[in-house]
Amino acid sequence: MTHSTTSEGVLSPRYRSRTAGIVLTVGLVALESLGVATILPEIARDLDGLGSYGWGVAALMLANIVGTVLAGHAADRRGPKRPLAAGLAAFALGSVLAGAAPVWPLFLLGRLVQGLGVGAVMAMAYTLIGLVYPERLRARMFALLSSAWTIPSLVGPVLAAAVASAVGWRVVFVCMVPLAAVAAWCTLPGLPRDRRPRAVPRWRGPLVNSVVLAVGSGILVAALGLRSMALLVPLAVAGLAASVFALRHVTPEGTLTVRRGVPAGVVVRFLLCAVYFGTEAFLPLGLTELRHLSALEAGLGLSAGALSWVAGSALQAKWDRGRRAAVGGGFVVLVAGVAVLALGVLAGPGLLAVLGWAIGGAGMGAAFNAATTETLGRAPEGRQGSVSAALQLAQTLATAITSGAGGALVAHQGAVPPAFAAIFAATGVLGLLGVLVAGRLAPKA
Repeated sequence: MTHSTTSEGVLSPRYRSRTAGIVLTVGLVALESLGVATILPEIARDLDGLGSYGWGVAALMLANIVGTVLAGHAADRRGPKRPLAAGLAAFALGSVLAGAAPVWPLFLLGRLVQGLGVGAVMAMAYTLIGLVYPERLRARMFALLSSAWTIPSLVGPVLAAAVASAVGWRVVFVCMVPLAAVAAWCTLPGLPRDRRPRAVPRWRGPLVNSVVLAVGSGILVAALGLRSMALLVPLAVAGLAASVFALRHVTPEGTLTVRRGVPAGVVVRFLLCAVYFGTEAFLPLGLTELRHLSALEAGLGLSAGALSWVAGSALQAKWDRGRRAAVGGGFVVLVAGVAVLALGVLAGPGLLAVLGWAIGGAGMGAAFNAATTETLGRAPEGRQGSVSAALQLAQTLATAITSGAGGALVAHQGAVPPAFAAIFAATGVLGLLGVLVAGRLAPKA
């Protein structure tokens, strides 16, 4: 390998356009996700959808699962170009449908189509990094993906609210279409497209199993919000059983038993996201209800976590060595952040929680980056798509289940200290479990 090749970075002429396209693609998803979450109450009121408000988020999340699985399977069989193009097209079409919807059911249809695109796009972003970039540049690319969420997390909600107030919420969705076109223009040209299907293990009905997983997860999350135990228990058991059955067929073999290597990497992603997003989902509510901070002050915690996540990712990418130790150490720092955050929310002062989440974000950034780089680096040849999809799937499920379970607890007990203490204790325990699982990221020597 020549010196010029080894000195190339992710923004060198060889990779510049592809890097810009991948970062823009992920940033586009982040902007849509955070922006729409801000204006969704206005949309629901306008389209008379307050009675089924939660489906405005759930529709995208459940379709995300299907899009993730199908795109990963397609990428392993014929390469990433078609599923990425299809994902961007679905995202753009869903944006048009949602933006033009005259009634709430059609808006939900648009969100479903968007969700298919989001799942495919996110899975393919990780797949492309594994296929296009040499291993020495992958950690830097994963750090860039983390930063692709930062600007949207800081300006997305404000920008979406300003656009909706000035010219109407529909324009927010319309603006996604040209951005998706630019992302496609930067990313798709030059990607190889396999003419023949690759000889990779077939999944047992990826479409059927992805739908079963989405439906099972939806039933489980919905059941947790029920007050009648006579309905909650059987529905939760049914949803969990369906989800576990489907997971056996849409994740690498050995994932449910935390087998060393790639399967353990998928579990690490689940635990990381369960701890981080399961805690973060209740930070603003805890600060506003228990510490009586304003929404702006509570939002500082989210911004602090996002910024320190990027910083942690960047540091890990710069010193990309000892990845298993970085994952284990990242979990420890993340749990410490949860503990400080919990103290700030439960006892005060509220700004202590902001400091705690800055600590937690740094640990999350380092662990997330190291675990992703290590897991995709161990993906078998021709299986990068399915491994990337499994990682994205783990993130989606972790976020949905932990936020759903925590929300159900708050709904049952009210926004009282014991409910928040139980949530933060649960995510802390999951983080400690992650420290143990981190050691299984690589096979025994």
